[in-house]
Amino acid sequence: MAAPPQVAYRFANFRLLPGEKRLLRDGDPVPLPPKVFDTLLLLVENQGHLIEKEEFLTRLWPDSFVEEVTLAHSISTLRKALRSGTTSFECIETVAKRGYRFIARVEVSSLSVGQGPSPHVILGVLPFEDLSADSNREYLADGLTEEVIAALGQVDPDHLSVIGRTSVMAYKRTTKPASEIGRELGAEFLIESSMRTEGGRFRITSKLVRVIDQVQIWAASYDAEPSSILSFQRELSTAIAEQIRLRLSPKRLDAMTRRQTHNPEAYDVYLRGRYFWNHFTPATSRRAIECYVRATELDSEYALAWSGLTDAYSTAPIHADVRPSEVWQKARVAAQNAISADAELAETETSLGILKFWLDWDWSAAEAAYRKAIQLDPSYSLAHRMLGIALGHMGQREAEARQAVDRARSLDPLLAMHHALSAQVAFVTRDYPAAIQYARQATVIHADFWIGHYQLAQAYEQQGAYDLALNALDKAGSFGGGNSKVLALRGYVLAKLGRKTEALAVLETLESLAKDRYIPPYAAALVHAGLDQPDAVFHWLDRALECHDVHLVLLPADPKWDVCRADSRFLDLLKRCGLPHSNSLTH
Repeated sequence: MAAPPQVAYRFANFRLLPGEKRLLRDGDPVPLPPKVFDTLLLLVENQGHLIEKEEFLTRLWPDSFVEEVTLAHSISTLRKALRSGTTSFECIETVAKRGYRFIARVEVSSLSVGQGPSPHVILGVLPFEDLSADSNREYLADGLTEEVIAALGQVDPDHLSVIGRTSVMAYKRTTKPASEIGRELGAEFLIESSMRTEGGRFRITSKLVRVIDQVQIWAASYDAEPSSILSFQRELSTAIAEQIRLRLSPKRLDAMTRRQTHNPEAYDVYLRGRYFWNHFTPATSRRAIECYVRATELDSEYALAWSGLTDAYSTAPIHADVRPSEVWQKARVAAQNAISADAELAETETSLGILKFWLDWDWSAAEAAYRKAIQLDPSYSLAHRMLGIALGHMGQREAEARQAVDRARSLDPLLAMHHALSAQVAFVTRDYPAAIQYARQATVIHADFWIGHYQLAQAYEQQGAYDLALNALDKAGSFGGGNSKVLALRGYVLAKLGRKTEALAVLETLESLAKDRYIPPYAAALVHAGLDQPDAVFHWLDRALECHDVHLVLLPADPKWDVCRADSRFLDLLKRCGLPHSNSLTH
């Protein structure tokens, strides 16, 4: 005999799961004693109908003699639990001398064996385990993990959230049980997969595990030739979605199909580009650009490769001290090609926003692009992070900015860059304790992450903790690959400390470096700001404008420049840049 179908009941902001004997309020468990839970279930199952007191006593205490006071106590306990801390929500009606009736509207839905315990499922895709003898294929296993995460993020955003790549990659080669990983990630289901290559063929095994009881809901194996591995994400994502009873519309399936190239070599080199770009150093930025360019040469319609290339070009002046004129037009072409190849990907819209923010200085267009990206894929954490950065620098958007970076961190809580740039948002809104907290968290997640140490240094400086700032800059300099921002901030801090000779030595070092490579003029301007030399400051800021130094986007909100805001030359500079210049930004 087939097992009866499991059902779930929904009323108000509650979800009742009879099979698990659980009541959830907004996804959070509501503790109920067993008999109180049974009382609620009996009421809900008979919604709108009067249940006599005698029926309660017979069905709930069939083998015991209890008085009506016991039932009254259960009803009272239940009402308190359902009121959510208020007295405004009543769903149980008392019919004097007779019994009780459940009067709230109830919706009934069926549950498959693998359906999650809440209407919005949180899923974690654990790193693919590479069982091949060839260690050079490990990057491909990492790439498959990232691609499955991205594909699932587009399946049904209203009902499925997928934990971000960096957070799950922290569990690579872990021996922790699924229950512990799920609890740490806040995930209800985990996908565990392995990959093996034998004789030019791939064998991939995946299983879906329910965290609460570690029951294996589903498992499947895939054999693929290298040329067909690119279709793997769609097949796997579709199978998993079916197991957790989510609906896949034809449009979403089509989007998942169009997402990737059909050229295995292009896919391979694209994955390498993503790996390098995520390190955010001058050397890895250059390698990322090389890989993305090669991917677009192999497939000129590869939207994700063009998107990656846009990101790498647009951020190279920030991460790698690349002259803006060398990459600006290239970034624009890459963005245009990305949108032309597929305008319905969150990645391509986010890349357009990054270009608009860092290079075009068109912040309204950047915000629009980020918001469209979030509509396309609410689980794409980079779009949320970049929206937060843009809003944080605009002024009068502090609450929205914090909300955006908070969402980015919740989607990918172990990505150090999310915490580091949350520190930047807190910094420009003058919340220095929060900036320090986020920056510290970034360095805890990734001890060698130079941007985290840099963020820590600038927040310490604003609090007058100059020694701590210099210590943080020592670490940032060790890991930053020679980025000029670290050296410039050191000169600024030394100048604020009154160590003028050492600050001037930093200026000499910047001048010496500029003989061999591009050094943003902003760097010298910052040191002169610390030395309180306004004429020199504006000399270098004018030079920065001449070469379209991307660091000028920091001027509207960065507190290090507050000392210059009363100078008419500063306001004039912001106007010439086309950047926000309202007095609200002076805080």
